[in-house]
Amino acid sequence: MDHGGEDRVVAASLAAARRTLRAGLDKSRALGHALARAGPRLKEIQAALPVLEAAVRPIRAPRAELAAAGPHIDRAVGPAAAVLKVFDAVHGLEPPLLAPGAAGSGAAGDLPGYLAVLAQLEEAHRFLADNCGLAAQWLADIVEYLGDRFLVDPRFLADIEVTLDELKAPPTGDLDGGLLAAALGILEAEFRRLLADHSAPLAMPQPGAAAGSTAPSRVPAAAVHKLTLILDRLVANGRQDRCVAVYIDARGGVVSASLRALGLDYLREPSQDAQALGPALELWGRHLEFVVRRLLESERQLCAKVFGLHKDVASACFAEVAAQAGVLEFLRFGRAVADAKKDPIKLQRLLEVFDSLNKLRLDFNRLFGGKACAEIQSQTRDLVKLLIDGAVEIFEELIVQVELQRHMPPPVDGGVPRLVTFVVEYCNRLLGEQYRPMLGQVLTIHRSWRKEVFNDRMLVDVVLNIVKALEANFDVWSKAYDNATLSYLFMMNTHWHFFRHLKATKLGEILGDVWLREHEQYKDYYLSMFIRESWGALSPLLNREGLILFSKGQATARDLVKQRLKTFNSSFDEMHCRQSSWVIPDKDLRERTCNLVVQTIVPAYRSYLQNYGPLVEQDGNTSKYVRYTVDGLEKMLSALYMPRPRRAGSFQIKHSSGWMEGTKELEIMDTATLHYWAFAFRAIEASEIRLENFVCLFPIALRYLGAI
Repeated sequence: MDHGGEDRVVAASLAAARRTLRAGLDKSRALGHALARAGPRLKEIQAALPVLEAAVRPIRAPRAELAAAGPHIDRAVGPAAAVLKVFDAVHGLEPPLLAPGAAGSGAAGDLPGYLAVLAQLEEAHRFLADNCGLAAQWLADIVEYLGDRFLVDPRFLADIEVTLDELKAPPTGDLDGGLLAAALGILEAEFRRLLADHSAPLAMPQPGAAAGSTAPSRVPAAAVHKLTLILDRLVANGRQDRCVAVYIDARGGVVSASLRALGLDYLREPSQDAQALGPALELWGRHLEFVVRRLLESERQLCAKVFGLHKDVASACFAEVAAQAGVLEFLRFGRAVADAKKDPIKLQRLLEVFDSLNKLRLDFNRLFGGKACAEIQSQTRDLVKLLIDGAVEIFEELIVQVELQRHMPPPVDGGVPRLVTFVVEYCNRLLGEQYRPMLGQVLTIHRSWRKEVFNDRMLVDVVLNIVKALEANFDVWSKAYDNATLSYLFMMNTHWHFFRHLKATKLGEILGDVWLREHEQYKDYYLSMFIRESWGALSPLLNREGLILFSKGQATARDLVKQRLKTFNSSFDEMHCRQSSWVIPDKDLRERTCNLVVQTIVPAYRSYLQNYGPLVEQDGNTSKYVRYTVDGLEKMLSALYMPRPRRAGSFQIKHSSGWMEGTKELEIMDTATLHYWAFAFRAIEASEIRLENFVCLFPIALRYLGAI
């Protein structure tokens, strides 16, 4: 036996076994490491086994039930998937609607683009509102179906049911996460900004400036178009009230600012004196026309354009803006004029208010014709009725007032009675171009209320009757004077006033030339009577009878001259003293009368002094008998009958049983009278007038000076 060979075989076997054991050990070691690493994973798998078990349970369900569940699941998942796609689309709209973006984008820059994106959001919002609940209900039905057949783990189904309950009726604003509300807020802010950018007040045109036939457009057409687009979207999304509030706040502020610039403080405390209301009433008419025809007309047009088809909203909105324009305050001022103290001048004021409202009648009907302006309509109707009734009442009472004045005392200075001056001017105004159409329309309307007819001739007849009633007062007044000469002066003044102030007037044309010439002739007649019965009686006092100038008769002639000069001086002083308080208001008539007086007295006085003055001078006591120089006498006579201004006013209409009083005339010395007395004092200093002759005039001077 070969032992060496066996040893080698054994050694090789041992080596192979060792390698095998070593490899097995390495594998065992590697397997141990792998098991150590797989431990946590096994735990995870163990934890996931219940879920996996629930997931694979349907697989273990009968094939027929699983096949029947498939169509139900497909029908439920389809709407849900569509809703999810819309939600994804809504999220995609957030950047263009909310992000600041580049210049020219967003609601302020690219409004049409912004509104297009908003329209997509509104469509998505409507889809979600209509389908979100429906999709949730479909999913709830399939969950119930799966639960009834135990195809899904009940715990899983319970979690799904809780989520579905929340989805069935979500708040509307939560469908898009509040994106629509935020976008509408941005639009509302842009609406407010556009209004604010065009909020400059409207200025009233200067008097005499050409006024346009239509109200100016103060908001550009492009801005109006944007406002309309924004308003439509906001109203469509239930924000109408907020839009109206924003609009009224913005445009009301513009209207208020425009009114503040006018200065309307006079509307708040109008005077109760019809005469004093004149300037304020003129402003009232111009301001009311501006407010109605320009300011509010432009606001009405803007309202109509911005609110478009929303006519009811536009009317209500405009009514609120008009209320802030103070239309009711203007009407209350007109009511205050109607409530002023009763006075003939008030008739003119009532006609002026009526005329202003009548000119704006069509504008009022157009602007304030809706239900929203019911109060303005009501107060306007009431005011118009009050104006017409008040004007007709005063007009119909005028002739009664003139007749009642017949028994009032005439002016103590022989001047023209205030009533004559007033009625002549007043009737001319009533028949003039300004008031005649107004009064005719007022009388026509008033008669129509009583189912009667009125024509223009009736108006003329009433005015003529007033004038004739005034004429009848003349004779009554003239007979009230104790002094016949003063009554002549009075009649001369009054008839001349009639002639001068009616000639070339509407009333004078109606009365006719024959009637006017009669008054001129009356003036001439009473002037001649006045001169003859007063100053004409002085010249004969300077007669030359018995003045024989020979040596033995000079003493007798001197005594006669002295006596006649003394008598003349006394009569002249008395007459001048009396007539210094009389007046002739008309300058031409006054100058003519003074010239006639001078021609009646001065030539005879001059001639007498020239012929017989030396006789008196020989006696050495000239100043005792020759009190006036010829020039001094002429100046005194030329300065007679100066008028004194009277306090402005008219007779007051009160109530009818002796309820009319003439206003008491306060005589105040005017500039001409002051010049006269200044001349008189200078004449005394120059010895042209003797001081003793001035004594009789002094009380008159004091009376006049005390009235200043």
